[in-house]
Amino acid sequence: MRPPLGQQFRTGDTPLPDVIILTHKLTREYDMGSELVRALRGVSVQIRKNEYVAVMGPSGSGKSTLMNLVGCLDTPTSGEYWLNGQKVSDLEDDELARIRNKEIGFVFQTFNLLPRADALHNVELPLIYAGLSARSRRAQAEHALERVGLADRMDHKPNELSGGQRQRVAIARALVNEPSILLADEPTGNLDSTTSSEIMGVFAELHRQGQTVVMVTHEQDIAAHAARVITLRDGLVATDQLKAA
Repeated sequence: MRPPLGQQFRTGDTPLPDVIILTHKLTREYDMGSELVRALRGVSVQIRKNEYVAVMGPSGSGKSTLMNLVGCLDTPTSGEYWLNGQKVSDLEDDELARIRNKEIGFVFQTFNLLPRADALHNVELPLIYAGLSARSRRAQAEHALERVGLADRMDHKPNELSGGQRQRVAIARALVNEPSILLADEPTGNLDSTTSSEIMGVFAELHRQGQTVVMVTHEQDIAAHAARVITLRDGLVATDQLKAA
């Protein structure tokens, strides 16, 4: 069951104002020499602002390909992708990079933190690349760390933090630019079950504060934390279910 969005999207339409992610008949094919791999075969999905969505599917289902397209890390073979009211499916690489840096915060299974930098500096990094002043960077990084419950760990380096705390730093770094969507790829893959629940609590709180969250996972118990679960199979949407209120 898909949540109603008032109208069926057609080629040439513009997404409704509250739709932050829209894919329309999205396909992605890879030429592997003697074989053509059809990773996505026509995926149409609409996600509203402030939704918390998990994308599931077995290996080879297309969920990682879909994440790469939604994250503007790749471009589709055909179909449309709209992000926050802008059609991005036919943009060039430099424009995609600009959209990616502005609109999307990434959280990965591996924390990707600088080992010799403290938590505050790790979170500041995207703002350095964005050209913000030192004072502005520090203020925004402090606020992001406060949002994930690490106000008392700002001067700690990664080796002085637990796995859960490191992932919180990575989430803060993803949030520091105030992105339209938080895109998490297997965010608990390196964590034990207790710490995974703790990190899911962070995502739930961010969603409560108004953050749009899209999480890719193969774990049913992790996906259950989301309000909506989209399951892919063989490059197509198999199910799209809202959690009962």
